[in-house]
Amino acid sequence: MNIKPLADRVLVQPDAAEEKSAGGIILPDSAKEKPLKGKVLATGNGTKDEQMVVKAGDTVLYGKYAGTEIEYEGEKYLIMRQSDILATL
Repeated sequence: MNIKPLADRVLVQPDAAEEKSAGGIILPDSAKEKPLKGKVLATGNGTKDEQMVVKAGDTVLYGKYAGTEIEYEGEKYLIMRQSDILATL
């Protein structure tokens, strides 16, 4: 991975969106919920006021509109501030 987040930012690979609803109905792309958890791939070094708590390999929960979506080599990732992360699993 050539992406290295700076300061208090975190690179997250979101989990795949659900393909089926609870009743077994296959959902079209427009109806799929945006995933709210993912795996941390890389972290910045933190800032002088905030040290990094999450580390690469952690599974995290984040807010629905957290981060900036980027595409790199055909994969979609999110870059967000550590403060946008709600919890680790």
